[in-house]
Amino acid sequence: MLTRKGLRDLWHMRTQALAIACVIAGGVATLVMSRSTLESLSNTRALFYQEGALADLWAPLKRAPDTLLPRLASVPGVQAAETRLLANATLSVAGFEEPARGDIVSLPLDGGQPLLNRVHLVSGRLPHPDADAEIVLGEAFAQAHSLRLGDSLQLILQGHATSMRIVGIGTSPEYVYQSPPGAAFPDFQRFAVLWMNRHAMEKALDMDGAFNNVVFRLRTGAVAGAVASDVDGLLARYGGVGAYGRHEQTSARYLEEELRQLRTMATLFPVIFLGVAAFLVHVVLMRLLGTQREQVGVLKAFGYGNRTLGVHYLGIATWIAAGGALLGIALGAALGGWLAHVYQGIYRFPFLTYRLSLGATALGAAVSFTAACGGALLALRAAAVLPPAEAMRAAAPARFGATILERLGFQRWLSPSARIAFRDLERRPGRALITLAGLAMACAVMTVGRFQGDAIDRMVNVQLSIAPTQDIEVNFVEPAPRSAVFELAALPGVREAEPTRSVPVRLIHGLHSYRTTLEGLPPNARLRRPVDAKLRRVEPQSNDLLLTDYLEKMLDLKAGDVLDIQALDGHRHRREMRVSGFVHEYIGARGYMDLDSLNRQLGDGDVISGVLLGVAPGAEPDVYLRLSRRPRVMGIASRLASVRSFYATMGESMLIFSLVAALLGAVINFGVVYNAARISLSERGRELASLRVLGMTRAEVGGLLLGQLGLLVFLSLPCGLVAGWALCWLMARGFQSELFRVPAVLSTATYAFAAITVLAASGLSALLVYRRISRLDLVAVLKTRE
Repeated sequence: MLTRKGLRDLWHMRTQALAIACVIAGGVATLVMSRSTLESLSNTRALFYQEGALADLWAPLKRAPDTLLPRLASVPGVQAAETRLLANATLSVAGFEEPARGDIVSLPLDGGQPLLNRVHLVSGRLPHPDADAEIVLGEAFAQAHSLRLGDSLQLILQGHATSMRIVGIGTSPEYVYQSPPGAAFPDFQRFAVLWMNRHAMEKALDMDGAFNNVVFRLRTGAVAGAVASDVDGLLARYGGVGAYGRHEQTSARYLEEELRQLRTMATLFPVIFLGVAAFLVHVVLMRLLGTQREQVGVLKAFGYGNRTLGVHYLGIATWIAAGGALLGIALGAALGGWLAHVYQGIYRFPFLTYRLSLGATALGAAVSFTAACGGALLALRAAAVLPPAEAMRAAAPARFGATILERLGFQRWLSPSARIAFRDLERRPGRALITLAGLAMACAVMTVGRFQGDAIDRMVNVQLSIAPTQDIEVNFVEPAPRSAVFELAALPGVREAEPTRSVPVRLIHGLHSYRTTLEGLPPNARLRRPVDAKLRRVEPQSNDLLLTDYLEKMLDLKAGDVLDIQALDGHRHRREMRVSGFVHEYIGARGYMDLDSLNRQLGDGDVISGVLLGVAPGAEPDVYLRLSRRPRVMGIASRLASVRSFYATMGESMLIFSLVAALLGAVINFGVVYNAARISLSERGRELASLRVLGMTRAEVGGLLLGQLGLLVFLSLPCGLVAGWALCWLMARGFQSELFRVPAVLSTATYAFAAITVLAASGLSALLVYRRISRLDLVAVLKTRE
């Protein structure tokens, strides 16, 4: 009997139940999507790292003989070691005007797979051991340029141009995240990974019987830091620049950061949705128990205990939670599949099988039932303590009185309808505040949806537009004399040129240390201008350092402190230098210094490692072509091309994420407004019908009810925008890392979008409720309750 009653009650409040189920579905969907994608990525990463034998330790150097390998393999903690050659090259693709950069990795002399960091072939084969013009091309670059097996690629290595034939297309666990050196985002059109047989690379680099990179697999329980220290000791005389583990390897670091962000997302969003759902269930059941007060009394009088009645009303909440959980799991699975597809476009796994996680599904169902039952239990306490005799008696009429505004003398400006609305709000301040909080959370969620785009725009603007203003950045294979800048400045189309020098260093302050680069800039540099947090230019002082503000916290520094600087290149001098200030950057963590002072401190002479060029409009293709023919040029990067490539790569995912967040926020808003309006209509139906009989029009009666909700909506907007900024700030703090920092910035357009969406969802809810007001049965509503 109670089951039939519960189903009839649920059908009677079906629209409200559907709204609550949609809110629950939003929380479950974000939870299932995040956790399923997180598990899929983690499992794929573990499997690919294992199958591809990803190294545990990398050690770059200048040049060492192959005879050093046995000593490296015998270092305590090393299970296996493998030497190889790495080189940078310029690529020329038919039909693509700009030159691309490539990292070339050698394959073993016997033509087989490497011991570590193996190549996963998507198609084709590995180059033959005696073939000098065959390569395996990275899958991302091949797809970006529609290159296939058998196609040719122009490769400029050490100043020599060679036509290479593509015999294989593949990827590697070492290059899951493929970003150009010094960049934070992928650029599949302008950066490639290639594999070539060792013999061909030895001839091209004049490295016969030598290597410039070695990778290690460590024994179980080995400490990477201790092994790296021993390896550095062996490689110091051969130009070693410091061994590093997976936590510093670019691809592995970016992937780990992405997984950490997914964990944050899997916690933050479901809490918001399910908290609002618990509130809605509580309000609806409180209203249901209020309208069924006499029925509760009769049931108690006939012997039904509190536990039986509690299970009955909890069953109603459970049905709502079950519907929300099923809808949320289905939506979460669809969104998770889409998100996995997006990630596979950014992180170049050869496979990424998305599976709906049973653990995530069970957790989503559990938290949905917990939220619904938690909201119901708060409502059931009132029914449990109500004696049967009192329950069967009608509730005492509500007491009304003058509001605070009226007592302050504002009644002359308040119409009778406005007084009624304000008195009802003041009579139930708790419900009004909870409704206000729910609406504010809806606005905050929609604000968060567009936060990612605003943050990225700010990062790109500061990192690629304000601080650097060069058109092209040129990097040399080896440090060159400063006179090289004049050679490049004389190229047709070049307006201005400035020298730079980038040196790998280890910064040490007390117990803290960090490996990064120190960049030397000329006085009054125009093409690269470090800025502070207020975007004001900061000039490096003679013999002093400027550091990225992230290092201020990482190394526990303040202006005026002295750092121990250990150069990892050249003569490897160790110096103490004073920190004169900090610069504001969102990507990476590095240091800046006056170029002359840097060269003087390192004792390497007046040398540079690159040149920044300002190029006349339209002259870039010709400048690219001339630079690609120079043997000392290792890499060429276009600033504006990097910006375009980033938005082309990330734009679609940011747009879809914004749309999903806006949809979920609108669901919360609709659920809160519609339920509040329906409950008010149920509670005040007799009152509103009486006013209709006394002569008020439908519009006036509707305005009385909906005006009260409209007031709460407008009051919630500033609260929601502030809450949205706070959520964005929490997310930005959670995403902080040495790789990049996400700024907590929101544009005016984002605030406007959130406010307009809240108003639109509220208007839709009001329209549905107004239709019910217009269909009020005056006779039925005014009948005296028996």
